[in-house]
Amino acid sequence: MCLMRTLIQECIAGIPTIVEVAARQEGQNPRDFARAVARGHVVIPANTMRPHQMSAIGEGCRVKVNVNVGTSGERCDPALEREKAKAAIANGTDTLMDLSTGGDLESVRKMILSFDVPVGTVPIYEAVRKAGSAMNLSADLLFTVIREHCKQGVDFLTLHCGVNRDALAALKTDPRILPVVSRGGAFHVAWMEQSDEENPLFSEFDYLLEILAEHEVVVSLGDGMRPGCLQDADRHAKTVEYLNLGRLANRALNAGVQRMIEGPGHLPFDQIGYNVRMIKELTNEAPLYLLGPLVTDIAPGYDHMVAAIGGVEACRHGADFLCMVSPSEHLALPLVGDIVEGTRAAKLSAHIGDLIREKEGFKMPRERQMADARRRLDWKEQFALALFPDAARAIHARDGDLDTCSMCGDLCAVKMMQEMFQAKK
Repeated sequence: MCLMRTLIQECIAGIPTIVEVAARQEGQNPRDFARAVARGHVVIPANTMRPHQMSAIGEGCRVKVNVNVGTSGERCDPALEREKAKAAIANGTDTLMDLSTGGDLESVRKMILSFDVPVGTVPIYEAVRKAGSAMNLSADLLFTVIREHCKQGVDFLTLHCGVNRDALAALKTDPRILPVVSRGGAFHVAWMEQSDEENPLFSEFDYLLEILAEHEVVVSLGDGMRPGCLQDADRHAKTVEYLNLGRLANRALNAGVQRMIEGPGHLPFDQIGYNVRMIKELTNEAPLYLLGPLVTDIAPGYDHMVAAIGGVEACRHGADFLCMVSPSEHLALPLVGDIVEGTRAAKLSAHIGDLIREKEGFKMPRERQMADARRRLDWKEQFALALFPDAARAIHARDGDLDTCSMCGDLCAVKMMQEMFQAKK
């Protein structure tokens, strides 16, 4: 049992230093921010074992971006994962997740934990590797691995606590084209089928909360029953899991454990708002972490763009945290270039989400400054204001150092108006 007060409990009593720092970063009043943490509307992933940059997620915060890295059984190259993590941070990710399933998992995790950002993991991946298969997994082994990740400094854990026997029954009575596409969800379904027992993360949730509270680790309640294609978006298993996550989110908050919720993967565009608002209502406005949503299934190679489109709509209705989707989604383990493109697409989606979430956000100074720089044809200033300056600079330089872009050249409308209005002064 953890005898120290958790961050939520500290926020009920006052304003912890970590909360004050995070509030200042987000441009928020520290006292109001502490109240938001106490209500469970904001989480600050910050394991007590490892100092790093703060990245608050939730109400009143910028929309944050996570990038997944990690080895697989088919391609295990820790040096590549290091370069991918560096590329993600260089392109603006707020957090990293290590999803490794191949090689020396502890060694790769330690390497990812060396970066100065919050880090998440999915402990069941390592637990299944140690057990040999999902069917051989034991509750003791799973909780042991979870505790190890906490002790090593992991800041947030994706745990599929809502994949219980009720959700499995719903899956069986309302079958899908793609039954389960979440690896973690599939492992728990296989284990429950084999053992004919309840998911231990659900049945022993209070014990899990004790482990997480000890090191101030955020539980990211995983969406193991998320739809894997548009045709499965209306199926019952997803909704049963939503209800489970709502109850578990309330129990975590009452125990003083920070929690956020993971949301659906593939959804028709017009269903995003409904699903986001339902999850928010059921979980008492807990921060919402989304992969996508992906709004079409027929764009492999461009799923990073599909996810960016879905992410903007999700942010419009209350999503707080977007997981990067790379061009290699559904196809292969990402390479460094995939990470760069995926991270940039997610950052763009998050930025537009910020504009939407704030009243008249489109008037933010940076947007106004860019308009003014374009009016003056000030390329240096435009590149400085751009989300991705290197890309903009390289494209503009393709046809030489021009006063205008080479699309319009001497017929540039901006230059024409500039000259006309200057002549009238």
